[in-house]
Amino acid sequence: MPKYSPERPQIEPLSRPQLLAAMAATALILLLIARVWLFFEPFLFPIALNWQDASIGVGLGLGISAVSMLVYRLWPAYRQSADFYLSFVLAPLLPTDSIWVGLLPGMSEELLFRGVMLPAIGLNATGLVVSSLCFGVLHMSNRQQWSYAIWATLVGLMLGGSALVTGNLLVPMVAHIVTNFISSFLWQMYRRRSI
Repeated sequence: MPKYSPERPQIEPLSRPQLLAAMAATALILLLIARVWLFFEPFLFPIALNWQDASIGVGLGLGISAVSMLVYRLWPAYRQSADFYLSFVLAPLLPTDSIWVGLLPGMSEELLFRGVMLPAIGLNATGLVVSSLCFGVLHMSNRQQWSYAIWATLVGLMLGGSALVTGNLLVPMVAHIVTNFISSFLWQMYRRRSI
């Protein structure tokens, strides 16, 4: 069995149109799962559009991005895992596609994990931990991605915690969009500079 390496992924990379279509399809599938879940458990975490909570979301997203950069520098296993994941997902995209990388997963994943799953399990520590673990597992494409899954679980705890504290799904949604946009844009700019 060949050793895991970011330079030699075990799956053939997708083209830009394939990747954008896959992101859109994944977002639609997650939204469909959330919709079906709401049919059985009709409670959706509230989304209140207001500037104060949107600003909190931006601040949280910037904070998560800063901590992610620090973890990337200090934790070699996470760095390797993140490089593999980001190179597979982002390499064929343009820097302007970072908008889609932010919006599509940010909105659909938050709606499912924090909007529907968290309240269904419980607006408490158990619901927060279980929904965050599920979010982390979603980001684990293979066993070697364990460190990326751990980081995603911690991010899930921060996003879920922000929903519980503010009572507004807008906060984690904006934070997730900002975090994804920043990581995508910076990774692509760094890659283009190093080529």
